[in-house]
Amino acid sequence: MKILLVHNAYQQRGGEDAVFAAEAQLLAAQGHGIVQYHRHNDELRSGGWFGAALAGVNTVWSSGSYRALRDLLANEKPEVAHFHNTFPLISPAAYYACAEAGVPVVQTLHNYRLLCPAATFLRDGRMCESCLGRSVPWPGIVHGCYRDSRAATTAVSGMLTMHRALQTWKKKVDVYIVLSEFAREKFIEGGLPPERIVVIQNFVSPDPGPKTTPGEYALFVGRLSEEKGLGVLLAAWKSMGVDVPLRIAGNGPLRRELEAEAQRGEFGQISFLGQMTHAEILGLMKGARLLVFPSVWYEGFPMTIAEAFACGLPVIASRLGAMAEIVEDGHTGLHFTPGDAADLAAKVDWAWTHPREMQEMGRAARAEYEAKYTAEKNYELLMGAYEFARERRS
Repeated sequence: MKILLVHNAYQQRGGEDAVFAAEAQLLAAQGHGIVQYHRHNDELRSGGWFGAALAGVNTVWSSGSYRALRDLLANEKPEVAHFHNTFPLISPAAYYACAEAGVPVVQTLHNYRLLCPAATFLRDGRMCESCLGRSVPWPGIVHGCYRDSRAATTAVSGMLTMHRALQTWKKKVDVYIVLSEFAREKFIEGGLPPERIVVIQNFVSPDPGPKTTPGEYALFVGRLSEEKGLGVLLAAWKSMGVDVPLRIAGNGPLRRELEAEAQRGEFGQISFLGQMTHAEILGLMKGARLLVFPSVWYEGFPMTIAEAFACGLPVIASRLGAMAEIVEDGHTGLHFTPGDAADLAAKVDWAWTHPREMQEMGRAARAEYEAKYTAEKNYELLMGAYEFARERRS
């Protein structure tokens, strides 16, 4: 099968970019012909004020992407087009090029952009669903939810409003892939047709193999930003009854602030490791006793949790959104009340003082990976989604 893969990459590489690359590699390894249409947000750096204005227009309808895809489709004649991210440079105009060429469209929804201008359902550090179900997401504009800018949020909201009115999401996309049952319910609530939404979780490949030691520290891996719950994490460590070494891997806008707070406060052993390679992260996971995942937003499908499971590492996660679904409380890890530092501290304290139980959870996490998050399982489900899209289009 010849497959067109479409993606708008972010300036700072994230989970969506990694999944796009991994699926492209997986499909090529299975013998499929792969054609890519790829844009990168680095294109926005050199445009100045005119570039920013043009980006706002292109967010709604990118004529350039439409023409480029129209020509690519005519030359390559793929059997299915699989989109990951179209925001902001590709735009939903790309779906129309596919429809005109008779090519079925599959769209993976990595975040909540179709329902929330900020894509996170997060405002001022708290969950917010004020725009969910609205034809015009005006609360997001009022609060400047995208990049703390009313102008930028207006551009995103204009895209959502126009394509809801055109019924683009219902008429031009054949199959939606979401990453959890939680996300599926949210998108149904937001108006997408339930019969065309399938759940396919992310996968980890190659298999890193399970860890072989109990572990010597707790680990956080992720972007050091507000939605990841770093404030909750440090507050929990400050109040804990036992001294648990914590290693924090990642970078982001809060790094300096967090390091300064850790130096001022009465904390135990906290190490900020900065940005690390994928191989280094897996090595850290194999040396850890538990992964802490304190996010204060719903999350999509955190690759960090899937990688922890592949390493046989149990996870302590917020009882919120997809995290509460992926991590089974008392089986593959523990839940704590979202944003509650005292509850997180109590769960880490218990986990640290019950190593045998945590090792059992680690084995259960590894079994979960083998059942759900391998490349083989992902490929099987992906082929099912492609065939579904082709049948619907024909």
